[in-house]
Amino acid sequence: MDRNTTIGIVLIFLLFYVWAKMNAPTPEELDEMQRLKDSIALAEAQMIDSIKSDERSVTETTKSEPDQILADSLQAMAIESDFGVFAPAAVGTEEILMLENDLIKISFSTKGGIIKSALIKQYKKLIENEDKQDVYKDLVLLGDEKNQFEYLLPVANAAGGFVKSSDLYFSPHVSGNTLTLSANLGGGKALKQIYTLNPNGYDLDYELVLQGLDRVLNPSQKTLKLNWINYLDKIEKSTQYEKINSTVYFKEIGEDPSYCSYNGDDQEILNEKPVKWISHSNQFFNTTIIANEQFASAAVESESLDDTHENLKLLTSSIDIALQGTSDERIRMQMYIGPNEFDVLKSFGHDMEDIVPFGWSIFGSINRWVIRPIFSFLSNLIGSKGIVILLLTLIVKSLVYPLTYKMLYSQSKMGALKPQLAKLKDKYKDDAQKVQMETMKIYREYGVNPAGGCFPMILQMPIWFALYRFFPASIEFRQASFLWANDLSSYDVFFRLPFEIPFLGDHLSLFTFLWAVSMLVYTYYNSKMMDMSSMNAMPMMKYMQYLMPLMFVFFFNSYASGLTCYLLFSNLLNIAQTLVTKNYLIDNEKILLELDANKKKPKKKGGFQDRLQKALQEQQRVAAERAKKK
Repeated sequence: MDRNTTIGIVLIFLLFYVWAKMNAPTPEELDEMQRLKDSIALAEAQMIDSIKSDERSVTETTKSEPDQILADSLQAMAIESDFGVFAPAAVGTEEILMLENDLIKISFSTKGGIIKSALIKQYKKLIENEDKQDVYKDLVLLGDEKNQFEYLLPVANAAGGFVKSSDLYFSPHVSGNTLTLSANLGGGKALKQIYTLNPNGYDLDYELVLQGLDRVLNPSQKTLKLNWINYLDKIEKSTQYEKINSTVYFKEIGEDPSYCSYNGDDQEILNEKPVKWISHSNQFFNTTIIANEQFASAAVESESLDDTHENLKLLTSSIDIALQGTSDERIRMQMYIGPNEFDVLKSFGHDMEDIVPFGWSIFGSINRWVIRPIFSFLSNLIGSKGIVILLLTLIVKSLVYPLTYKMLYSQSKMGALKPQLAKLKDKYKDDAQKVQMETMKIYREYGVNPAGGCFPMILQMPIWFALYRFFPASIEFRQASFLWANDLSSYDVFFRLPFEIPFLGDHLSLFTFLWAVSMLVYTYYNSKMMDMSSMNAMPMMKYMQYLMPLMFVFFFNSYASGLTCYLLFSNLLNIAQTLVTKNYLIDNEKILLELDANKKKPKKKGGFQDRLQKALQEQQRVAAERAKKK
């Protein structure tokens, strides 16, 4: 190698060295290169692990695939055995859908195609918490998970001979206010439930469609059974009176509505006549099914639950629906889920207003066609229900005042004879029977009927009994406040006791207490104005008239405060009417002249007083003979 070649090679190496030095990476660049290298290595490791995991999964799936296929086949066979042609609808996932308007929000479940719950928007549930404080909550009907609403579909090749619609899954379709729930079975066969909510009410049009099922259902079964089980919730504060006003109502074609017993367990078999509607009713709310045509028959039952139970009552209805056997059978009904408002229920026809527990016979008629119209008229003019009760009391007392006047007039005539009756007591001393007999002679002589003060009171009793049912049945009083009472349909609590007294409870109702005091005042005043000598033979009667108000405190302490408020107003008006009538309207001098004129008139034989006098004479004779024998 010559010198020039050597120099050239050396120069080339020097150039490479200088170029390498000039392009060498900085320490930061070296760190970044190392990080990239590590990331690549980690990704490669993860990829290898993933591949290995997939290989294991494929191996395991391959190994268990025969077992899984067998399990799926067995399950399909079991479903086919249990549900027959309905097997395609026996598997699914539950969905919750809503229909609502300004009054009600209804939840539906695709499992069974049933109503899951109904929120009544304009009303609240009132309960007492652990501290005895009133608490308002959302009012929901049909919300208990134990409730059932199912059809027993007669299928010959199904286990047990029938399929429950509650076990099927329905596909939903919502169009406006209409919800269609379809259990599609294939081949054009389907079971459908169609709900259409009234945009302005509490009612729904309901239609059950049996599409292409005429050859599927057992032809020997001419009816379709609807099984309706409803656990009533405790909605009101006074559970005791809510329970006795909650039951199953029903109407048979051509008959007046009827019901299962309020007070205990009861069952009614309705197979003599078709049924138009059946209602499961709380005190102030109900759920009613109305047939477009009629139900073939039904069995209804009401069962009272223990006070410690979470529910109020268990209501059950088993309804038979006639089948026509057509290929596209449609069974149309109507549902009402809402308050017991008299006018609203009446608008449906078929005597549905009788669901409001105003009572039956003459008492219910007085409430429906006399008391309620007056109350409704006053309520449209005045907002305060307490003032309405006061005006209602004034009207009722005015209507029965002619009877009250006759009673007070009779009492005044008896009072005018009080001096003469007092002489009898002095004359015959302790011979009570003789005093009674001579008293009756004087009454007959002066033409005074001792029962004259009782008959007007007896004639007023239908009104009192009607009002006894009116206040706890009228939803207008529900949660309406007046003075210290916050719910005129339930008891008012003025004072809470630290313990519970049997039959009284753990509270004191001020309306009831004031009414009892007013009764004592009225009784005391009347006893001063009337002759009480006839009670000498029965001393307990004197004390009973004062014990009665105390007994009423126990009886009415937990009753509707609207009624005790009415009774208080009524008693105060009684006292006012008595004072004004006896002191200003009845002329005592005129009564004395009338008594003298009656004394001079010839007396007719017979009559109530004559028979009563003879009975007393006979009683006295028997007593005298017994005394002689002794």
